[in-house]
Amino acid sequence: MSARARALTGVIVMAALLVLYFVFAGMRAVALLSSGTPVAVIMGVALLVLPLIGAWALVREVLFGWRSTQLVDRLDADGRFPDDLGDTGPTGKPNRDNADSVFPRYREEAEASPGDWRAWMRLGLVYDACGDRKRARGAIRQAIRLERDGIGGEIAH
Repeated sequence: MSARARALTGVIVMAALLVLYFVFAGMRAVALLSSGTPVAVIMGVALLVLPLIGAWALVREVLFGWRSTQLVDRLDADGRFPDDLGDTGPTGKPNRDNADSVFPRYREEAEASPGDWRAWMRLGLVYDACGDRKRARGAIRQAIRLERDGIGGEIAH
């Protein structure tokens, strides 16, 4: 099973579990709200609000994954995917030492072309290969934002 298929399966399972949770939490919330006691009503409201927050977070992550996958596919189709990260290990991840060694190039490229979504996407991929997930997500979010807003000039090579 491919990585995409596994990811899609995971999203479907999580969404199904969230829907199941909504059903059971909703039934319990209605019972608590109808009891009329202040503590039960507060708990009932919490049972309605917390799943909504979870649904929002799930939708946000699914959209992030979908948009970032689209941009990775575009980079790959254009032959602009970072190809100097070296061979991947058994986990499918690039070698971290190789990623660390090429990182300055991609950082400089993004700094030199702050409006180019391609530069930010590549920087995000290299951050991820270096093991810095927080900065990787930030750079990829910036790439998504720039591409969505129609900004994304070409990089001078």
